[in-house]
Amino acid sequence: MIKREKYINEIRGFYDSDLIKIITGVRRCGKSVVLEQVMDEIRQNSDNIIFLNFEDRLVTEKINTWKDIVTYVEDNRTTGLCYVFLDEVQEIEDWQLACKTLRLRKCSVFITGSNSKLLSGEFTKELSGRYVSFRIRPFVFKEVSEYAKELGKSVSETDYLIWGGFPKRLEFNTENEIRRYLNDLDDTIVVNDIINRYKIKKDREFRKVASFILISNARIYSAKSIADYMKSKGIPCTSNTVQKWISYLSEAYIIDQVNRYSRRAKKELEQSHKIYNCDVALNSIRCEDKRYDLTHNLENIVYNELLYMGYNVTVYDNNGREIDFLAEKDNLRYYVQVAYSVAEDKTYRREMSAFNGTDQMDKRILITNDDIDYSTSNVMHIRFKDFLKMDGLSNSPK
Repeated sequence: MIKREKYINEIRGFYDSDLIKIITGVRRCGKSVVLEQVMDEIRQNSDNIIFLNFEDRLVTEKINTWKDIVTYVEDNRTTGLCYVFLDEVQEIEDWQLACKTLRLRKCSVFITGSNSKLLSGEFTKELSGRYVSFRIRPFVFKEVSEYAKELGKSVSETDYLIWGGFPKRLEFNTENEIRRYLNDLDDTIVVNDIINRYKIKKDREFRKVASFILISNARIYSAKSIADYMKSKGIPCTSNTVQKWISYLSEAYIIDQVNRYSRRAKKELEQSHKIYNCDVALNSIRCEDKRYDLTHNLENIVYNELLYMGYNVTVYDNNGREIDFLAEKDNLRYYVQVAYSVAEDKTYRREMSAFNGTDQMDKRILITNDDIDYSTSNVMHIRFKDFLKMDGLSNSPK
């Protein structure tokens, strides 16, 4: 497995800190691998390391309570600073008490989990800011390419547009194998991480709503509009229920709800969000007859890549014209418009006109899958395949 240096570099400065290190992200995005790579680095200077994987039944049969965690660590550590790694620790009730206790007993604690509840409620109350969090995401294209090369393969931009960046899917060779793995992963996420965890009784209705959301990525929706659509299809649910279910998908890191910023109102719009999938594969496995939604997947991938590059990303309402992204970092602002192609005049005019009235001091960027350079004196056009190789919007495409 490739070394995910971007994430490890963010964590490295906290190895010996008494802050609890929380590593989160959607299931099977590579959290455990990052945890192992952190352990490998620490082993170069210390063997006072304890690792517990709470998805391993041999572990959970012996450790059932938070006190059991503390006892196990105390019985197996040596003197000095002990590095404690707890993988998927949320399976243990009151696990936050174990973290709090170990922190006070000269332990550097690292935990992983696939639910943002790790960062809310009792945990934050118990620790009152004595933690630092890191979110891991599925592979971006540079990581996909690196891991594929390690496996003796190559992956095209189109393959990435369809099947995304869940690491293990790269280990399979045929479309049927990839689809079977991703379908099983999707079912595990929906059933284990949501239906069972939140004890959803209307599981059929929830599955329908979740599928609708995941196949409708890179679109603006409100809970009411989704509820109204479901009712038209004979699936009764209220907007309050839909909003609750959306929050569950977000808490499991399956989707991101991206805020919309209004230039006219000079504030964020609270009634609706744009929803992006953590990985475009969650859209593609729901498509029939290979009619993949490359247009919205491309926009979704640009969103995921911008986050990886370190940008703060919002959707920008430019006086009624939507600009897909306002990307901000290091006091620089970039208006980013995304389209699969602007070869047709109508599409070209629509995408370019979205920039009208934006601040001349900020950069305007158009990203498409076209090979022709559509740059103008005011707008820089970046080919999608070049964008995937970039480290940031201020860099020239390689």
